[in-house]
Parts: sequence; C-alpha cells; structure tokens
Amino acid sequence: MNESALCTKTHEYVLELGNSKYEAGITDYAIEQLGDIVFIELPEVGSDFVKNEVFATVESVKAASEIYMPISGKITEINEEIVNSPELLNDEGYEEKWLIKFESDADQLEFADLMDYSDYKEEIE
Repeated sequence: MNESALCTKTHEYVLELGNSKYEAGITDYAIEQLGDIVFIELPEVGSDFVKNEVFATVESVKAASEIYMPISGKITEINEEIVNSPELLNDEGYEEKWLIKFESDADQLEFADLMDYSDYKEEIE
C-alpha cells in the first residue's frame, strides 16, 4: 500500500493524485481480515458521496462489509477489473487495488480524523 495514503478508523484509505483528484479503497489490513473476497459492488461514475457515506459493498467468504467514503467527492472512475475479478484484491502481487477514483473539493476539516499510514499501522497492531 502507498505510504502516503491517509487511512480511516474503518479501514478505508484515500490517496491524493493531484489537481483535486483522489483514489480510495480498503487497506491491506481490511483485505486480510475479510478473507477471500468474492464480490464487490461499486457506485456509478458521476455519483456524489459525502464523507462517511457507504459507497461500496465487499463480500467475502466470511462476511459482507460496507465501505465508507473517506472524504466527500464525485466518482470519476471505478476499478472495473476489481468488479469483474474481486479475488484480485487478495493477490499480494496485484498493484491496482483501488476501488474508485474521484474528484473532491473537501476542506481540511474532512481530513482531520484521517491518519497517516504509519499511524494507522500502529493503531491496528
């Protein structure tokens, strides 16, 4: 996982791509806890979400989990490869584990409760 990602207490991450563009997904820890992922439901491109709103559902052999928007934004792209082959999330060597890309003009208040990846790793240990 990218060390410059910011993480939530509910195990999502957000990574700034520049020019008010971001990608989001679930952390490696969340993937590990879920077990073998068998289904992912992602939103439509163009959908707007506010911070902490459910934007996706991930199902594994163990459980189903809701995925929350780390900051507010408008979906610009979804990872079709993950939708078509959700088991790729479990593959250690697979790099493209993002779920959505989005545009956001979120203010600094929306980032206040996000943790640096290093702080997140300490919290889950």
